[in-house]
Amino acid sequence: MRPRPTQALSVEERAQVLTLANSPRFASLPPTQIVPRLADEGTYLASESTFYRILRAGKQLTHRGRARAPQARTIPRHCATGPNQLYAWDITYLPGPVRGMFFFLYLMLDVYSRKIVTHEVHTEEGSDHAATLIEQAVHREGVAGRTLVIHQDNGSPMKGSTYLAKLHDLGITPSYSRPGVSNDNAYAESLFRTAKYRPNFPGSFGNLEEAQVWALAFVRWYHHEHKHRNLKFVSPAERHAGVDRAIFQQRIAVYEKAQARNPERWSRNTRNWSLPDEVWLNRPAAEPAHIQSEAA
Repeated sequence: MRPRPTQALSVEERAQVLTLANSPRFASLPPTQIVPRLADEGTYLASESTFYRILRAGKQLTHRGRARAPQARTIPRHCATGPNQLYAWDITYLPGPVRGMFFFLYLMLDVYSRKIVTHEVHTEEGSDHAATLIEQAVHREGVAGRTLVIHQDNGSPMKGSTYLAKLHDLGITPSYSRPGVSNDNAYAESLFRTAKYRPNFPGSFGNLEEAQVWALAFVRWYHHEHKHRNLKFVSPAERHAGVDRAIFQQRIAVYEKAQARNPERWSRNTRNWSLPDEVWLNRPAAEPAHIQSEAA
């Protein structure tokens, strides 16, 4: 049997710690609050860590106070094997004509293809605009009645009753980012970065119509001209329509002909022109990541 440490509290002192911690004065306070208050009264029983240790040993280390106890948040994980299975969306600021004035760009994209399925620009954030946004996407893509998950952060437009009622009416499953985790909605965030780092992005917009015209031009460019790095340099429109495979086959043929003409120039196989069949939001760590969680 190990000898009892000389600095350890006696049985009576440990009992006194528990009695004080559970007294009406301190029952709602953590040890980090109890110990300094006792010191102000000229009393020292034990350190904060010793208080915690004694409470833990007595199975009394529960959340104290009226504030909600911290909760572990489940990591949102979703897998798309084709278009119109998983959407992500968010809202970003567009600078207005004067300092402190903004317009709000709503963008919703298909995670599998990166196509922007719908967008809007408004003068304010609101749950009603969010409800209109998802309804537009469902009708434009013809996915009413199909299984669809939509991922978003925890902003008030995403939690508003009008928006949630619309999701319920459309049979859409909502998914939310974990509070304080910035990369849970990485697809939408990266899309905003692509938009704002375009060479023609203005320093500010003079009015709402000007912002709407720019947003429409960006969406058209992004769909049809932008060769997406994480789509092996096909456009989101090509990926969404399913013609990316034919494009890749054409590229493979070009590379194989080039290799046949000059085999000495090719020390390895030709370039891999293919994309994974699955695109994940927060792929489980046990599975290899074939594609990055980026949108641009």
